[in-house]
Amino acid sequence: MHIPSAVSSRRSWIVGVVWLLVLAASWLSACVAQEPPYDVRPEIALPYHRVRYEAGTEAGPLVFPATFTVWIPPGVERLRGVVVHQHGCGTGSCSSGLTGAHDLHWQALAAKHDCALLAPVYEQPETADCQLWCDPRNGSAETFKRALADLGRLTGHAELESVPWAVWGHSGGGVWVGAMTCLYPDRVVATWLRSGVPLLEADAARPGTKPHTFPDAALAVPMLCNLGAKEGVRDIDERFKGVWPGNKTFFEAVRRRGALVGVAIDPLSSHDCGNQRYLAIPWLDACLAARLPEEPDGPLRPMAIEKAWLASIEGGAPVPAERFSGDALALGWLPDEATAKRWTAYVKDTRIADDSPPPAPTRVRFENGTLVWDAVADLESGLAGFVIERDGMRIAPLPDNPQNPFGRLVFQRLQYSDTPPQPLPRFEFVDPEPQAGKSHRYRVIALNTAGGESVPSAEASAP
Repeated sequence: MHIPSAVSSRRSWIVGVVWLLVLAASWLSACVAQEPPYDVRPEIALPYHRVRYEAGTEAGPLVFPATFTVWIPPGVERLRGVVVHQHGCGTGSCSSGLTGAHDLHWQALAAKHDCALLAPVYEQPETADCQLWCDPRNGSAETFKRALADLGRLTGHAELESVPWAVWGHSGGGVWVGAMTCLYPDRVVATWLRSGVPLLEADAARPGTKPHTFPDAALAVPMLCNLGAKEGVRDIDERFKGVWPGNKTFFEAVRRRGALVGVAIDPLSSHDCGNQRYLAIPWLDACLAARLPEEPDGPLRPMAIEKAWLASIEGGAPVPAERFSGDALALGWLPDEATAKRWTAYVKDTRIADDSPPPAPTRVRFENGTLVWDAVADLESGLAGFVIERDGMRIAPLPDNPQNPFGRLVFQRLQYSDTPPQPLPRFEFVDPEPQAGKSHRYRVIALNTAGGESVPSAEASAP
């Protein structure tokens, strides 16, 4: 049908105005919603991607805005799963999730298994009820699944929508990952609950909470309840003294039914995360290796029960499950002997040994007069820093003033909720005292948090 040019121009003008109004509304909405502390976020560039939803209709029934940042391991053709790092309650913990996907140590875990690393942020105001997001039935589960689908389209990895999840959560995040295990047991590879567990139907009611049903399918999901000794075990921090009774009740309720659940008490910490990552990451590594499907879209594999070890939830020497003749369901479950050894060291003093060297830095080069390089974290012990060599002599540690109030010294440093603070440090060094007229040769050595050193990198010469 022929449309007169005047009518066609008018329609084009109307369409243009509508699009401008939509864009303006979106921009204004974003400006209004992005309030402190959620308005300061790391810049996004490949291999990172981010989506954000406003509260209400855009995020379904969720009453808070939500941001999801994902890291995709470079070069992976098809993802096998998603490692989820879930923050806790309050604006400090929630905003700390903005850097969760940028954590080099957690990236090492995800990359080993061809998994994405996902960090959700539920933008909870300080005085709001945490249950409005940490109970997934209040909209966060629906928004989480929507984010996976949208990020799948954005990244070109449509499988993000359907691959299984290995979930880690702190405090309210522990409640969330435990509840997600109840709701979606066939999607969950393993569950780490730091200082937070969901309320089950068998528990006494907590004010403002609805209990969850722990289905039979969840009995096959390996879980570990992890908390600080000061959270009601000993040397008690009054603010968190209810954490231990809640963990113990949860453990006993599900372990008596045969659940693959253990307990690891951090002897040094309270509600902060301390050194838990040096047990959590190897534990999740063992579970991912055992359970991820062998074929795309295949079912999760069962844990090899014959490899399991058992340990008292309050400490002591673990024993192989196949040689134990007592009440196995009174003891905590651990996936294998290597994990049992790490668990023993962790519950004693958190000093988990690591004799393997970290990976050496790569692509050492000069850019605009600055020495830069690439590096990945040691899976077992993370990345503590670097040593700079010039002409075969060590001239500088990096960082030169390492700090971490929550455990071992880490290159990226750590916040209360196990994520690096902003600004994120860069792999770069400027020599403060080069000799005039000389082309120096530089190498970089990586350090892990257990004191191990990498072999030196290849050399780069100053221009």
